[in-house]
Amino acid sequence: MPVQYSSIVAEHRATRGGVGLFDVSHMGRLRIDGPGAVDFLERVLTRSTAHLAAGRVRYSLVCNPQGGILDDILVYRTDDARGECFLLVVNAGNRDKIWQWLNAHSTEFDVHLEDRTLETAMIAVQGPAAVGLVAELSTATGPESAGAVSGLTYYHCGRSKVCGVAALVSRTGYTGEDGFELIVDATDAVSVWAGLLDRGQHVGAVAAGLGARDTLRLEAAMPLYGHELTEETNPFQAGLAFAVNLDRRDFIGHEALMQLHDEPRQPRRVGLHLSTRRVPREGYIVAAPSGDKVGWITSGTHSPTLEQPIAMAYLDPAYSAVATELEVDIRGESVAVRVVQLPFYQRKR
Repeated sequence: MPVQYSSIVAEHRATRGGVGLFDVSHMGRLRIDGPGAVDFLERVLTRSTAHLAAGRVRYSLVCNPQGGILDDILVYRTDDARGECFLLVVNAGNRDKIWQWLNAHSTEFDVHLEDRTLETAMIAVQGPAAVGLVAELSTATGPESAGAVSGLTYYHCGRSKVCGVAALVSRTGYTGEDGFELIVDATDAVSVWAGLLDRGQHVGAVAAGLGARDTLRLEAAMPLYGHELTEETNPFQAGLAFAVNLDRRDFIGHEALMQLHDEPRQPRRVGLHLSTRRVPREGYIVAAPSGDKVGWITSGTHSPTLEQPIAMAYLDPAYSAVATELEVDIRGESVAVRVVQLPFYQRKR
């Protein structure tokens, strides 16, 4: 996946206004089945999947014993030609790490793990016209296929045909827009990609790269592993308490997270608006008016939607309230910043 096909801003605006197509096949896809699959996932994930219904998708985390985040993932409960299974979609850079972690903790469970990343491809179709486009391309394969796609609600998945190709379709994404993510056999990826681009011309569909994916997710305040999420970051300071079910469970990291849950002194993830056109980058220091260091930048960009620089940061809780005025050092220049409510951008529903 390239950083850009045309320009980051053009791809970003096309996604906000029409349809952006993202080849996200680099994301890991790990299949899990067997009699012990549910118990295994209860052990390794922070969020319970015991009562996750077939056809549902859930955001969850994998943590280490200290409560640090090893990865943030999506869990699909679905089926395929071999029967009922779970599918974990993991971050590309963490694929090997999570694969080894899962295998190391699977030995006491009757479970089978399979890395399906190279045998499959994944295409994200995102934007206000994305749902209509995918439904249109499913209609051509039959009414059952069309209904399966148009009837999917947020964080649901189902099997259908798109551009005549069998696909696992989920109403998910990483842009802040509505849309789908399609998982198809790797051998079908090019035909599906080309079909979406060709048939999507009437709604402004464009190919979009990693650059636009990053500016879109940042506007939507979606954390990125390696920036807002690390093995030294816990879910509560990252604002991901919803992805942790502590009651009556015993997953890896549970004991540490029980202690961290009410820790008032830990840095908190916040949004920042800047008073200049200069963009803060990861690692830049955030300071109080007194000059004391109170946090650090995790991600920053120039927002094409808001037409101003934005950033996410971790701040000392005493300085994390909305409207707090602070400063960030950008290459030796002190720039005024203000804490703002996240997300920076939210689509109209």
